[in-house]
Amino acid sequence: MALMAAVLALPIFAQHSFDNSLMPQPANLSTETGALIIARRLRVSLDSAHDPLLERAAHRMIFRLERQTSLQLDHAFDDDGRPSIRIRVADHEIQRPAEGVDESYTLDVHDGAATLRASTDFGALHGMETLLQLVQQEPQDYAVPAVHIEDAPRFPWRGLLLDPGRHFLPVSNVLRTLDAMAAVKMNVLHWHLTEDQGFRIESKRFPKLQELGSDGQYYTQDEVRQVVAYAADRGIRVVPEFDMPGHSTTWLIGYPELASKPGPYHVERTNGIKDAAMDPTRESTYRFLDSFIEEMTCLFPDEYIHIGGDESSGKDWLGNPQIVRFMQKHNMNKTSELQAYFNAIVQRVLVKHHRRMVGWDEILQPDLSSDVVVQNWHGIEFLVDAARQGHRGILSKPFYLDHNYSASDMYAADPIPSTDKLTPAQEKLILGGEACMWGEQVDSSTADSRIWPRTASVAERLWSPASIRDPQDMYRRLAVMSRRLDGLGVTHVSNPERGFRQITEGNASALELFASVVQPVDMGQRSKEQHTSPLTPMTNVVDFTVFDPLSREVFAQQVAVYLQSSRVLDGRQHAAARALLEQTFNSWSAAASQLSVQSATNRRLASIAARQNQWLELATLGLQSMALIESRQSPSDAWIISQQALIKSCAQSQELVDFVVLAPLGDLVKATSRASAN
Repeated sequence: MALMAAVLALPIFAQHSFDNSLMPQPANLSTETGALIIARRLRVSLDSAHDPLLERAAHRMIFRLERQTSLQLDHAFDDDGRPSIRIRVADHEIQRPAEGVDESYTLDVHDGAATLRASTDFGALHGMETLLQLVQQEPQDYAVPAVHIEDAPRFPWRGLLLDPGRHFLPVSNVLRTLDAMAAVKMNVLHWHLTEDQGFRIESKRFPKLQELGSDGQYYTQDEVRQVVAYAADRGIRVVPEFDMPGHSTTWLIGYPELASKPGPYHVERTNGIKDAAMDPTRESTYRFLDSFIEEMTCLFPDEYIHIGGDESSGKDWLGNPQIVRFMQKHNMNKTSELQAYFNAIVQRVLVKHHRRMVGWDEILQPDLSSDVVVQNWHGIEFLVDAARQGHRGILSKPFYLDHNYSASDMYAADPIPSTDKLTPAQEKLILGGEACMWGEQVDSSTADSRIWPRTASVAERLWSPASIRDPQDMYRRLAVMSRRLDGLGVTHVSNPERGFRQITEGNASALELFASVVQPVDMGQRSKEQHTSPLTPMTNVVDFTVFDPLSREVFAQQVAVYLQSSRVLDGRQHAAARALLEQTFNSWSAAASQLSVQSATNRRLASIAARQNQWLELATLGLQSMALIESRQSPSDAWIISQQALIKSCAQSQELVDFVVLAPLGDLVKATSRASAN
């Protein structure tokens, strides 16, 4: 027994392979020999620190280890023995995430133990996420491979915008979004709380804002405090946006004295740019905003407040004789100059309450204070120009999640473009970026599947070194990250599956396969075709398909492997690749036929009837191409022309979904001619 006890007391390590699926990738990583085995006797030490934030994070880590391994672990911290995981933080004083906080960490796993070191709790939080991602399932156990990691973010602002203004998102949506953000080391939630379609936050000083401007859907102040605290526990700052002077209809319903025109005003039931705007010429407007901002600073401790400032048409200003006289008196020739006047006063109000201004790039005017942060949503030249003028900036245009940008498109975008020569000092002014989930065409059921997993590619671009940019490896790790997020409770996988079951009344297999080869049309195209509004039900096929489905890369790889194996003398490899691709096309054909039968009695499936027929034709194209390649027969010119015409026809937008498999199919058609020439 004594010998057995001695053996059990020895550090646990073994030879284990390392599959690097970390996302984002760390700044520096090296592998070593051995591993930490996750076993029931695993203990965690906080180095005798009594740090509430760190303790809560460590408990969450242990709980997630239990979920990953199905092992019951000890949640008590062991600072006296030889713990399996030791967490050492130098400064325990900083308990709230803030600009400039040190987020770096080092992680060493060797000799059967892990040591995580960080200057602050927030570096430790990131290190714990990395440790959880390192856990690998082995035939006999779960293990953390031996590694040495030195890691720190490339950019300090790694954000995600949520827009409950158009479609309200319950607190549960926001909380699981924060969990997902923490998992990929994002650190700013930009909460877009006011819009023409909804005023989504409770004001006790001005209660008619939410009473008349929200249709009863808004966050109470207690819920806001819950979200802010939940975010801080995960190292995430919450930056609220209160849009002004435009996008402000819901401010004016209950307080028309703020308006440039007498109204009346109502909650808008359509999307698009509205002319309603606050009156920037009245002192009473600024007194109101002063009081409102003071109230909001009690809810949001972050030093930044976003004022929007975008898409203010100026029409209501020019339609008000009093405002026109004010402009003339102050030698203002354009409404943009009047907006700059408004911004300057609002900024002084923010400074009075110890806050700093962020605004969309329309606020960039010659006299704008250098202390204001400019968020880009037009061309990247706005971000570059802002940096050259001494303004700090945030990149967002390439990261709009309501557009059909692929994960690789967003991964290739960089806040510091290599083509624009900025000085080192100007480059430092670019704080990072934000992915933006605007709410016109999503609701609480579909938002997750528009955000994740694509946003993990943005998170990596903002955290990892610029040199890490292999899209194929990114997609490999993104598939793993998607499963991790699903395990956290994010609904990007489960809600589309649920939606397809509801559409098909339970028989969803064919529709799910169809969804693997298409994606929604871009938001502008959908708005044009469907005329979406805040009242549009988000329960159609387009709502449960996702941008850039991971199956897109799987199919592209299938075709690439098949074509490559066709050119090398490896019969076994080629036979396997051929069988797999044939199986794919046969499954398409069967599913398309099944959808055609279902569509006869299902109105929502009938809405994609043309796409179903095209899908069947694409399956036939694939099988015919393979038959020609295998036989090495020369295809007729007529066949080539007809297949190219089919692909061109399928590339045209219709029925609100686009095919994502056309490029590999085009490669197959091209290969038929090459095969016959060999």
